Parts: sequence; structure tokens; C-alpha cells
Amino acid sequence: MGDPLRRIVTPSLHDPLTILAFEGWNDAGEAASSAVRYVADATQSVPLAEIDPEEFFDFTVRRPEVRIGEGELRRIEWPGFELRYGSAGPGRDLVLGVGPEPHFRWRCYVAHLLRLLQDTGVRRVALLGAFLADVLYSRPARVVGFASEPGLLERLAVEPSGYEGPTGIVGVLASELAAAGFEVASLWVGLPHYINAAPNPRGALALVQKLTEYLDFRIDDAPLAREAADFENRVSEMVAADPALTEYVKDLKRREFAQ
Repeated sequence: MGDPLRRIVTPSLHDPLTILAFEGWNDAGEAASSAVRYVADATQSVPLAEIDPEEFFDFTVRRPEVRIGEGELRRIEWPGFELRYGSAGPGRDLVLGVGPEPHFRWRCYVAHLLRLLQDTGVRRVALLGAFLADVLYSRPARVVGFASEPGLLERLAVEPSGYEGPTGIVGVLASELAAAGFEVASLWVGLPHYINAAPNPRGALALVQKLTEYLDFRIDDAPLAREAADFENRVSEMVAADPALTEYVKDLKRREFAQ
């Protein structure tokens, strides 16, 4: 079998920065994947490379999808990982990757990603994730994480994560990136576990704001901020219409006040 890493183009990138996210276990409320896709659209990114899913996915778990195109021709979309590139401003490019977390051969999968980043000259990587937590939906979404560079989290006002336990491919990738000499920051947003809604633009907005600060580039996040405000209004209406949920949120507020 050939190389599963298929390069679509081989551009000469300038001081490239990388942002990666994986759908599934690492992506509560689709906040992390939505953040990467928002940045990809805002920077008018174009395809760079992709990883063939054949060796890495159980297609009975993550099934390919049928799409109907022009002339009513049916085509299959496979659950692969797509990498794109765009501009983060004069003299600086972005490499962005998003797709579902693979099921098999994680170490091999990560090795392919590292090979691409090394070949394109990337040295700084932001990994995004989202998790469910006992947090108030009406408070600003809080970002936690870890970084390979001392002092970085403090500069970003990101609380260090003390999490220990099962991890997803984001955790594996962060460890391998750091071991390979990349500067890496893993940024995770906590979302209320009692709000079953996806995508969650409030979480995506919090991640976009932190990662643009970390990687020192700017995009227009006003459309995402409007989506986040509309989302919060809908959630407020949902909570107000559910007496049990209203009481639970009040209890959360009391516990937060007591801390």
C-alpha cells in the first residue's frame, strides 16, 4: 500500500503556524473543530494535504457518507483528515487540520502528521479540544490547557490543566510534538454538560480568541461572536422553560459563589 499522506500541493510557506483539532472524543459541542473551520474560512485557506482513512478507520463506526452532486451523480465522502493552508498576515502562513479522530494505529497516524509539519517548516502548533464540565452556561467559556514553553499559559491567562486519565489523539499528538522539538500549546474549553447542543459557538469563540492571541495573528471574529450571543439567548430560553434545569443552574451559581 502506498503512502497514506497525500500532498495536494507543495507550497513554499513563510513562518508557518499550525492549528489542529479532531472530531469526536476530543470535541465536546463540536467547539474545537468549529474553531478550526472558522479560521480556515476566515483565512481563505485552500487544500494542502490529506490522510487516506483506509488504514486508520473502522467504517462501521464512522461510516462514509453518500452525496449527490451535479447531474444527480452519487459520490462517497470518506472520513479523512484534511489539511489546508492560508495566510495569517504578511510573511506568515497557517496550516490548519481538522477531521475525525482515527480508530487504529495512532502512533503511525501521528508520525505522518509530524512528517508533514516538519517538511513544511512548522515549529509552533496549537491543538484544540473541548470537554464537558460542571460550569455555568452564562459565564464566559473558560479555557484550560498545557504548553511546552514555560510561562506561556500565564501570558495567555489560561489555567494549567491537571487532568490525568484516558486521553484522545490530541493528547498523544501533543506529547509526540513536544518530544520532536515543536513548541506546542494544547487549549481546551469547558462546556456545560447539561446543555446538549452542537455546534457550540461560545466554545468555538473562546478557542479562536485564545489561539489567535497565542499565535499572534488576527481575524474578524465578529460573525462568530454574534452566533455565540444568539446561542446564549437560545440556551437561556431553554433553561427558563425547564424548572428542573433552572434549579440545577441556580445550585451551580450557589456553589460557585461559595467557593
